[in-house]
Amino acid sequence: MLDLLPRRALFRFELSIPYRAKSPPIDGAISKWDARYLVPPLVEIEGVAPFADVYWAWNEEHLFFAYDVPGRKGPPRCDPEHWWKMDGARFCVDTRDTRDNKRATRFCHFFYVLPCGRSGAGAPLVGSHRMSRAKEPPPVVDASRLRVAARLSRSGYSLELAIPTACLSGWDAAEHPRIGVFYKVKDTVLGSQHLCASDDLGWNVDPSVWATGRLTR
Repeated sequence: MLDLLPRRALFRFELSIPYRAKSPPIDGAISKWDARYLVPPLVEIEGVAPFADVYWAWNEEHLFFAYDVPGRKGPPRCDPEHWWKMDGARFCVDTRDTRDNKRATRFCHFFYVLPCGRSGAGAPLVGSHRMSRAKEPPPVVDASRLRVAARLSRSGYSLELAIPTACLSGWDAAEHPRIGVFYKVKDTVLGSQHLCASDDLGWNVDPSVWATGRLTR
């Protein structure tokens, strides 16, 4: 039975989220994200090469995520009405890192991003989604306050997301420097890449399978 679990499921990860004093321009360009902000590609524990480079950072005003899919041929395919079915990413944050809770609390946030609109055209999209079986949802987030931008090319695409910390219920970097974090990048050509837990482990229901992000300066 253990052979069916990803090796990452056997560990609890604590990863550094570096401080970025000056907020970068959110324009979709990945070149401003150097190696210090790179999320460790934990998928390599399974002996699998990552197809996406994922980055994160924080400051008092924002929590930032960015990712790059450099090996994709052809434009991404997205479906704004059924955002979970095609290309896009999910970023999850628990501002209390409640690793013993098997169900989401009001501190657990689930965001999804799409690099474009339908059929590879249109602006990128961002939204929030309630986690399944949550004990209590977080306050509703005004999606217009979230900043997202993407760049598409013939050989791939990149995306940046800035989440105002004011939109994250319970955010307090001084009192709670450890937060729960998770990402999933889904690509209809290259597959899916998860930070730690696969879909089979119910990351969209159970925040205890997320990693811990340590807000460092």
